[in-house]
Amino acid sequence: MTRTRRTFVILVAALALAACTRRSQFLEREIKLGDHTYKYRVWLPHHYTKLHHWPVVLYLHGSGERGSDNQRQVAMGLAPALERYGERYKAIVVFPQADVDREWYGETELMAMAELQQAVREFHGDPRRIYLTGISMGGAGTWYMARHNRQWAALVPVCGEVARHPDDPFPSDPPPDVARIVGSPDPYATLAAQIGRTPIWAFHGAKDEVVPVTESRSMVAALRQIGGNVRYTEFPDGAHDVWDAAYADPDMVHWMLQQKLK
Repeated sequence: MTRTRRTFVILVAALALAACTRRSQFLEREIKLGDHTYKYRVWLPHHYTKLHHWPVVLYLHGSGERGSDNQRQVAMGLAPALERYGERYKAIVVFPQADVDREWYGETELMAMAELQQAVREFHGDPRRIYLTGISMGGAGTWYMARHNRQWAALVPVCGEVARHPDDPFPSDPPPDVARIVGSPDPYATLAAQIGRTPIWAFHGAKDEVVPVTESRSMVAALRQIGGNVRYTEFPDGAHDVWDAAYADPDMVHWMLQQKLK
């Protein structure tokens, strides 16, 4: 092989490696809604290409990752799992960031949904394979956003609550459709009726001292009561941070990505 050809081969290999490296990073994106510009992140699967449609996962972070730095939302939860088990997650993953003192409803929900749709268009996502998951505050957001039952192919709420304790009020008034759920005599049954047969796999730790495990138990029971398509994993010794175990579960990832809207 001539020196020129060796140099060419090395250059091509280096460019290919750089491309693979870029594809495994959390890309920075932004969207403008009204007068406000929101930043978010997008993770692309290994060997990503626009030659076919990809599943898309919308991830909702917990309360500790709120802000506007476009970094905290990839500090824990699903993002570290993608770094460790990226080969399992053959999907595009969208990481919105809720502002301080905001939760996943109202304006913040609209922002996340707009970012999701923008990512679907830009990265050739499959509208029939869109999934929603989140942890803690994001787990609650997953339950509440599950009411849009024709949007999601499957949902994976992790240690999320549905009914709010009187000592833990909403930071701002929820929109009417969420208010009807949480204000009903039985919020679990009310939400279950709206979720219907949407596939769900919920996770919670039995020793969670932040969000009581009874939240997931009650929601799962309500779904089973109406014949819902629900799985539930409870970690007997798990505290609040069971998301590492949930997102490391290869069976969950396989199950989730097999679901499609009909």
